[in-house]
Amino acid sequence: MNHRLFPSALRTVADSCRVARGVQQILDRVREITKDDRSPVTVADFAVQAIVSLDLFEDDPKTLIVGEERAEVLRKPEQAAVFDAVVDAVRTVRPDTAPGEVLDAIDRCDHDASADAYWALDPVDGTKGFLRSQQYAIALGRIEGGRVTLGVIGCPNLPVDPSKTFDVPDREGAIYAAAVDEGVWEIPAADPRAEPRAIRAAAYDAGRAIRVCESVEAEHSKHSDVMRILEALGGESEPVRLDSQCKYAVVARGQADAYMRLPTRKDYVEKIWDHAAGSVIAAEAGAIVTDVTGTPLDFTHGRRLEVNRGVICAAAGLHGRIIDAIADLGIAAAAT
Repeated sequence: MNHRLFPSALRTVADSCRVARGVQQILDRVREITKDDRSPVTVADFAVQAIVSLDLFEDDPKTLIVGEERAEVLRKPEQAAVFDAVVDAVRTVRPDTAPGEVLDAIDRCDHDASADAYWALDPVDGTKGFLRSQQYAIALGRIEGGRVTLGVIGCPNLPVDPSKTFDVPDREGAIYAAAVDEGVWEIPAADPRAEPRAIRAAAYDAGRAIRVCESVEAEHSKHSDVMRILEALGGESEPVRLDSQCKYAVVARGQADAYMRLPTRKDYVEKIWDHAAGSVIAAEAGAIVTDVTGTPLDFTHGRRLEVNRGVICAAAGLHGRIIDAIADLGIAAAAT
C-alpha cells in the first residue's frame, strides 16, 4: 500500500471502528440516557465524523472533507445528553479532546465537493444495521480530479472468515483498503498493524448459481427487480442481504458475484459518500462498477451522482450479462 495518504486513512478508519463499536456495545445505555431509540447511531455518526476530521486535519490542516453531519443540532440545549455522549465516544480514542473541538471538527466536514481533491465520508453507513447490531461500515474515499483514487472501508462486524454468518457481529471485524493500480488489502479492524492480506474478486463461473448481495431495506433497492434479473440469468440462489458498503467488500473478497442497488424511484440520486470508497475497492479487486445502464459512476457533479441511477457491481464475466438483462427487462428505462 504505497499511496501517500494510506497511513492517515487507515489510522482514522481504525480509530473510527473502535469508536463505533464502543457505542454499539452500549446501545441500551445510550438510549436510556438520551431518551431516543435512534440516538445511538446519531452518537456514532457524530463521533466518527469528529474523529476523522480531527485525524485528517492534524495531518493536513488544508484538507477538505465532504461529510453528512452538521453540529448545529448538538448545540441545542435539548440535545445536551446526545452531545455529552458524542464527546465521551470521541474521548475513547482522543481522551484530551475538548467539547468545543468536537463541534468544530464536525463542522469542518462541510466541503461542497467542488475542489480538485477532497475526502468523501460516510461516518456510519447502514443505520438500521448498526441499530440491529449487524452490518454497517465507516467509509472514507479520496476523490482527485473527479476520480476516486483511494478508499478505506471499516466493517466492524464483518467476519473475515467467510464460513461465518453475516447476522452475528464478529469480534474482530475487517478493514478494506484500495488505491488505483495498487490492488485491495484486507486488515483486521481490531489490529490495524497486522500484515495486510491481498484479496481478489472471484472469477465468474457460468456453471455456478449467481451469488448476489443487496440491501436489507426495500427502500434502498428494488428486491423484486433483483429476482427478475436472477431469473432471466438462470440464477438459483436467494440474494444475501446486508447493510452498508460492506457489500462492496463482500464482492471484492470473492464471497459474492454481484451487488445490485436498483432504483426504487426516479427522483432518487445516489450520494458520493455512499459509493466512493466501495467502488474503488471493488474495482481494484477486479469487479466492474457502473450504474444500471452500464455507465461508469461519475464523481464530477458535486455531492451527488447526478448522471447515474442505481449501482451494479459484479465480476467481469457477469457484469455485462446483468446490464443486458436490466435493459431487456426494461428496468434501466424505468430508472431514468
